[in-house]
Amino acid sequence: MFEALAEKIGNVFSNLRNKGRISEKEVDEALRQIRLALLEADVNFKVVKSLLSAIREKAIDAKVLESLTPAQQIIKIVNQELIGILGSEPSHLKGSAKQPSVVMLVGLQGAGKTTTAAKLALHLKQSNHKTLLVAADIRRPAAIEQLKVLGSQLDVAVYSEDSKADPVQICRNSIRRAEEIAAAWVIIDTQGRLHIDEPLMNELVDIKKAVAPAEILLVADAMTGQDAVNIAEEFNKRLGISGLILTKMDGDARGGAALSIKFVSGVPIKFFGMGEKASALEVFYPDRLASRILGMGDVLTLIEKAEKTFDKQKLEKLEAKLRKSEFDLDDLLEQMRQIRKMGSFTQLIEMIPGFSKLTKGISDKESLDRTGKIEAIILSMTGEERRHPELINGSRKKRIARGSGTTPSDINQLLNQFHNIQKMTRMIAKGKLPGKMPDLLGR
Repeated sequence: MFEALAEKIGNVFSNLRNKGRISEKEVDEALRQIRLALLEADVNFKVVKSLLSAIREKAIDAKVLESLTPAQQIIKIVNQELIGILGSEPSHLKGSAKQPSVVMLVGLQGAGKTTTAAKLALHLKQSNHKTLLVAADIRRPAAIEQLKVLGSQLDVAVYSEDSKADPVQICRNSIRRAEEIAAAWVIIDTQGRLHIDEPLMNELVDIKKAVAPAEILLVADAMTGQDAVNIAEEFNKRLGISGLILTKMDGDARGGAALSIKFVSGVPIKFFGMGEKASALEVFYPDRLASRILGMGDVLTLIEKAEKTFDKQKLEKLEAKLRKSEFDLDDLLEQMRQIRKMGSFTQLIEMIPGFSKLTKGISDKESLDRTGKIEAIILSMTGEERRHPELINGSRKKRIARGSGTTPSDINQLLNQFHNIQKMTRMIAKGKLPGKMPDLLGR
C-alpha cells in the first residue's frame, strides 16, 4: 500500500535532510516533486492543489526555514496537512439509541460487500457485540450461500429468505429476528450492480426507509482509483452515506482513492480491507495512514493486531523463557504461526518505523515460502533437537533435510539465524539492546 508514493516522498525528505539550511526555492522544488508523486499515485488534482498550497504557506515561514531543523519542521507540516486531508479524526461506527443498530452496506458489484459484511461482523464480535448478518442480495448467484458459509465460519447468525423474496421485506423481517435473538447490530448485505442505475438506487432508498439504519456504509474498491471517488459522490447524493469502507487496499500500490475520497466527497473513511482473511479489516485512523505514507510506520495498529492474535498465557510463558534465556526452536515455530495469523508479513513489517524498505522486492508469496521452509525444517526435527539445536550434527542435518524437502545448507542457515536470535534474547534479558536484528528471511 502506497509503496511508490512513500518511496518518492521519502527521497524528497532525504534530500532535504542533507541540507543544513533550506531556501524558499528548495522548498518549491521539493513540493514540485511531491506534486508529481501524488499525481502519479492517482490523487485527485483538487486534493493535490489544496494540500501543497497549505504546505507551502506554512513551510516558507521564516521560523521554519531559519530553524535548526528545517527539514524536520517541513516533514511535520506535511504530516499535519496529510492528516487534515484524510479527515483529521477517526470516524467510528455510531449505533442508534434503540437496539438493534442497523448497518446498510451498499456499493457496486465486485467491490467485496459480502466478504466485508463478514469482516465487519467479526470486528463487532471481537468487541463483544452480538450481530446478525442479513442476506439481502437475492440476485447475485450464490450470494446468500456465500454469506451463510462466512457466518458459519465466524459463528455469526445469518438471516436469509427465498431468493424470490422482496429485499425490502427481507430487511424488515430481519429486524424482528434480531430483536428475538437480542442482537445489538444488524449488517445488511445489499445487492450491487455493475453501474449506478435508478432501480438499484430506488431499492436502496426503500430499504433505508424500512429499517432506518444507523450507518449506511459504501463499500468501494480502492483499486478503481478516482472511479471510487465518483461512486462515493453519486451514492452520497442519493442515500446520504455515513462512511466508507475501502477494500483491496493491500493490492492498491498507488492509494489515490484513499487520499482523495474524504476531501472530494466529504464522507469519512471508516475501515480498510487489507486482505482476504476475515480479520483483515482495519479501523481507519487518519494520523496512522499519514504516518505510513511518510514511511514512519504504524506501531499502534501493529500492537492492536498483536493483542487480538496472541494468546495472553502463551505470551507470559514466552516472556518467562526469554528472561531465563530458554527460547528454543519450538518457541520460534509458535511465534511464526502467531505472526502469520496477524496478516501479510510485508504489511506487518511496513508498520515498524524504519523497516518499510526491508520489504522492497519481496512479495508475500516469497515470505510465505521462506517461512514455510523454516516450519518444515523445524517439524522434521525431534523434540530433543528443537530444545537443544546444538545436538544437530552432519548426519542429523541430512535426515532433517530429507524429511523437510530442503538441503543441509538451508538447515545451516536456519541454525545460524536461530543462534543470532538466542544471542539477541540473552542481551534483552540482560537489559541490553542488540545492534542488529536477525533476518529470518535469509537475505
